[in-house]
Amino acid sequence: MDTRYDIAIVGSGPAGLSAAINAKIRNKNIIVFGSSELSGKLIKAPKIDNYLGLPGITGIQLKDRFQQHVANMGINITYERINTIYAMGQYFGVAVNEKMYEASAVILATGIEYTKALKGEEEFLGRGVGYCATCDAPLYRGKVVTIIGYNKEAEAEANYVNELSKKTYYIPMYKESLNLSENIEVVRDKVVEISGGNKVEKVILKSKEIVTDGVFVLKDSIAPDKLVPGLIMENGHIKVDMDMKTNIEGCFAAGDCVGRPYQYMKAAGQGQVAALNAVFYIDKN
Repeated sequence: MDTRYDIAIVGSGPAGLSAAINAKIRNKNIIVFGSSELSGKLIKAPKIDNYLGLPGITGIQLKDRFQQHVANMGINITYERINTIYAMGQYFGVAVNEKMYEASAVILATGIEYTKALKGEEEFLGRGVGYCATCDAPLYRGKVVTIIGYNKEAEAEANYVNELSKKTYYIPMYKESLNLSENIEVVRDKVVEISGGNKVEKVILKSKEIVTDGVFVLKDSIAPDKLVPGLIMENGHIKVDMDMKTNIEGCFAAGDCVGRPYQYMKAAGQGQVAALNAVFYIDKN
């Protein structure tokens, strides 16, 4: 790629957008990765009474205010799913499918909605378990692949994998109707465990087993320490100091992902702190 961004911001909730606004005000070149809904948690809120200056606002109304604010500042949101963020010393490599973005600093504002790992998922990560089907599908050309999908977006990845694999199983972790290629076998059952020896060999379900060469677990988001190798967690949250610094130089975090209370106002404030310290980090280096 030709562009190295000053700051890559992961998340488009109150923390991520607050970070984006404050970084933009300080003339930093930013890229924001997020969702078209901005925040799944926000749009589900029926009424918010403790956001200063906006009493009784609904989550959707607050989302619309956020959207208008970032649009007025010329901030765009990139609707791409990040697979891994690598600390490269002087910069970070942000891997998105077959692409790699670069940024001098990173702000994690991923929220707290990542799904608990399945039994065997972490054990076999890199040994048959992966989080990006479009990245690793060529490794399973002519083989049997099982996809555990947590959202509708996983269906497109399953269809792509199916073009290369000998056999594709799809285990939906949701109840909506599916848009899958005809020869993909849908298995509606509870996943008990991903198992094997040196590598994945099968997926154990409540009522049966699937013998498979590889498993893709496609979630809305993954745990931060899986997203950023080497990141230190504490009680299920990213460990940060008062400046929103993580243990990795140049990597900051803000919002629900760093701990309670899970409040929009607190998240927005931490996003500002993270952005200001990321700007200071960039300017001194």
